[in-house]
Amino acid sequence: MKIKIIILYIQLLLSTVLMAQELPPITTFQPQQYAAENQNWSISQSDEQYVYVANNQGLLEYNGANWQLYPTPNQSVLRSVKAIDNLIYTGFYMNFGYWKRNEFGSLDYTSISDDLDVPLIEDEQFWNILSMDHYVLFQSLNRIYIYDLIKRSVKIINTQSTITKIFRVDDTVYYQVYGEGIYKIESGQSVLWIDHDIFVMNVIVNMFNHNGDLLIQTQEQGFYIWKDGQLFDWEIPASKIIDGLSVYNSIRLKNGDFILGTISNGIVYLNQSGTIDYTIDQADGLSNNTVLGLFEDSNNNVWLALDNGINCLNLKSALSIYNDKNGDLGTVYTSILLNGNLYLGTNQGLFYKGVTSNDHFKFIEGTKGQVWSLKEIGDTLFCGHNLGTFIIKGGEAQLIASIPGTWDMQPFLNNENLVLQGNYNGLHFLHRQNGQWSYKNKLEGFNMSSKYFAVVDSLRFLVSHEYKGVLEISTNKDWTKVESVSEDASVEKGFGSSLVTYFDKILYGYEKGVFVYDKQKMQFEKDSLLTNIFPLGEYTSGKLISDPQHDRLWSFSNKNISYVSPGKFSDKPIITRIPLPKSLRKEMTGYETISFLTDGNYLIGTSSGYIIIDINKIDLKAYDIAINSISNYAINGEVFSADITKPAKFENNENNLQFTYSVAQYNKYLETEYQYKLMGYYNEWSSWSTEPSVLFKNLPYGPYTFKVRSKVGNNLSNNEAVYQFEIAKPWYLSNLMVVLYLLILIALGILIHYLYKRYYKKQKEKLVLKNKRDLELKELETEQQLMQLKNEKLKQDIENKNRELAISTMSLIKKNEFLNQIKDELKNTDHQKSVKPVIKIIDKNINTTDDWKFFQEAFNNADKDFFKKVKSKHPKLTPDDLKLCAYLRLNLTSKEIAPLLNISHRSVEVKRYRLRKKMDLPHETSLTNYILEL
Repeated sequence: MKIKIIILYIQLLLSTVLMAQELPPITTFQPQQYAAENQNWSISQSDEQYVYVANNQGLLEYNGANWQLYPTPNQSVLRSVKAIDNLIYTGFYMNFGYWKRNEFGSLDYTSISDDLDVPLIEDEQFWNILSMDHYVLFQSLNRIYIYDLIKRSVKIINTQSTITKIFRVDDTVYYQVYGEGIYKIESGQSVLWIDHDIFVMNVIVNMFNHNGDLLIQTQEQGFYIWKDGQLFDWEIPASKIIDGLSVYNSIRLKNGDFILGTISNGIVYLNQSGTIDYTIDQADGLSNNTVLGLFEDSNNNVWLALDNGINCLNLKSALSIYNDKNGDLGTVYTSILLNGNLYLGTNQGLFYKGVTSNDHFKFIEGTKGQVWSLKEIGDTLFCGHNLGTFIIKGGEAQLIASIPGTWDMQPFLNNENLVLQGNYNGLHFLHRQNGQWSYKNKLEGFNMSSKYFAVVDSLRFLVSHEYKGVLEISTNKDWTKVESVSEDASVEKGFGSSLVTYFDKILYGYEKGVFVYDKQKMQFEKDSLLTNIFPLGEYTSGKLISDPQHDRLWSFSNKNISYVSPGKFSDKPIITRIPLPKSLRKEMTGYETISFLTDGNYLIGTSSGYIIIDINKIDLKAYDIAINSISNYAINGEVFSADITKPAKFENNENNLQFTYSVAQYNKYLETEYQYKLMGYYNEWSSWSTEPSVLFKNLPYGPYTFKVRSKVGNNLSNNEAVYQFEIAKPWYLSNLMVVLYLLILIALGILIHYLYKRYYKKQKEKLVLKNKRDLELKELETEQQLMQLKNEKLKQDIENKNRELAISTMSLIKKNEFLNQIKDELKNTDHQKSVKPVIKIIDKNINTTDDWKFFQEAFNNADKDFFKKVKSKHPKLTPDDLKLCAYLRLNLTSKEIAPLLNISHRSVEVKRYRLRKKMDLPHETSLTNYILEL
């Protein structure tokens, strides 16, 4: 028995090693992506097409764009999940119940076991959930709890041993009790159905309806059929391999095939006839080899709950992937199917295998190095290689031209015995003579790399050079020498440009479009229709590949691969786009390759193997888009969710809104892009983006309508998700505040009117007062002017009196001088006696007393305060001193003063000296100036 098992494992191992499988696309989700624990147990899908996974940390929800974790209420491991209608039923440690979406787009949990006070067993966990009619069944290792959706009640089925698993087959529920056999539930009662020894001690994985009988799968011993009370082996080709596996779970697909999830070998795809189509394990792209849960969604994708991660297999995809996991092939640059063999030209050489074989690709000896092209011409397969040109026959290669670097080969002028090839150093000819191919000659005079070339006529060629543009070459008649080389100015050189012949048309493709060569005008002209194969903004390479066998012209862009085919009812060609993004094709830009296989299947070379696409299976559907949540970020930093089920009105400080949305599509090779607009703020559709959320900051107040749509591949979503909301006016612009503003404005107007009235009244009063003051000032000025006039008149009077005083004083002086002269003359006469009376009369007239009185009276009229000032400052002065001061006040000299005092000039000086001493004047002070300044 042990030897048999060892042999089976060896067979399985060898089959796995030798199989060169082309597998469906696999999307892997690592714990870092879904932000939960590694281990996952069960998977289900809701009516919204969302996927739910039972994880060690709680319930995982995936909407096609984002993962959301809902921890279990008691922080225990979630073991089972089942989506029924709009509820998500789950079972975990010591609890079972359901989750329901609230108005904010998130899930709320309701515990059935707690609400109904269900008596649970100590340490009970719930491993499986089934639904049938209006019942939901929760299975633990010891019990089955039947929940009646109508009555909201629970019925319990107890067992004495361990329940391994519960199954539904058509309208009957079965379960296995380990050590007892298989039970079924009838009318709410448990009935032992099969107690065969095989099912007593062997764990049952699943049960299916098989042509009206029960197909029962065990964990270690494969499949059995229970028919009419007897047990039979299910005789299928894969029996020996399956019997050697440890299967943890399995499902039957909608097409009748099976997928088996193993404990250590990944999954096995078993078709309904019992043949294994393929196996997938960690080496083939799974995240882990232990499959704990399997589920087929509404789009026939199969989800795997793994011991480490979550995977999704796109079983119905038009694509199948060959992953060169060991790097044996390298980057695929060219491929061809010929005589039942698939040939791959890579950077490591030429490989082949039978197209229907699952064996590894075999290396063709002698071809190690870069392979550039594979071309079937006539009945010969040519291989363009870094070493030169090979002819391939089966698994053998013959080097016929050792000219380094053969880019491509073409039959020359439809002559299958003459081939033109482009090499690193120009153009060369090969020919066939006596059934043998050999090198003929080089086209001398042209040494540029000729990766892309085309024949215009028998004497003209075109060569496309990425860095030099399109070159036109003219040759002599025997094609041995170049006559002329000129650059075609009608097109530009460009990155990734190419030259190809399609339907006898020479096409040049580069970033600015596709151009057709006009042989008559000898120039290129843009073809507006063919240019559309390079969508605006998606250009990556101008590489064009002609498929003359099926009249298709292939091109590559950032989001699609496209092909042009003739119109069915017109001459207008049809462009078909296949949404296969460059990021997923993993190809070498400028070296893209695609080749026909069979029945609409094409092979696309990648940097790690190849992709096979069946264009007949491409059935791109349109999806629905939904808004998942709306988060509101308040100014104070608080974040809260908004009701997504009805229009909302937010406060003005709640004007930072983030919308999340998604499309529930799970195809690895389809990109979902989103486009949105916010009516009332951003009325145009945004650019397409893969980001499933958008944040609007600081929205002004007012009403808004948010719209979002999606594009999966090239198909728009069926709907536009719409949400209406309003941002309230700020408090200072509310209706109450507007009324208050009006009242304040009115009050302000009244106040301003009052203040202006008061102001103008005060201004009027000020003006009246000012005018009054001005009038008073004018009157005062008039009085001052009158006073000034009076003062001037008085001054003039004083000046006149002073002049009169000065005149009178001078008259006295002159008079006295004159009288003294007469007196002196009379004294000198001889008649003294007779003149004495005359002298007496003269002396009498010279009497200074009367003169002084006259002078004093006049002086007081002119300067009445002078004597008071002098007397007050110098009280010791005598009347004679005052006289002298008065005469000095008039600025008279000593000589002029002497006659007035009737004394000599010297006597006046003596008086002046004495006066200085009485006044106690310093020696340097002028007596006259001092008296004048008093």
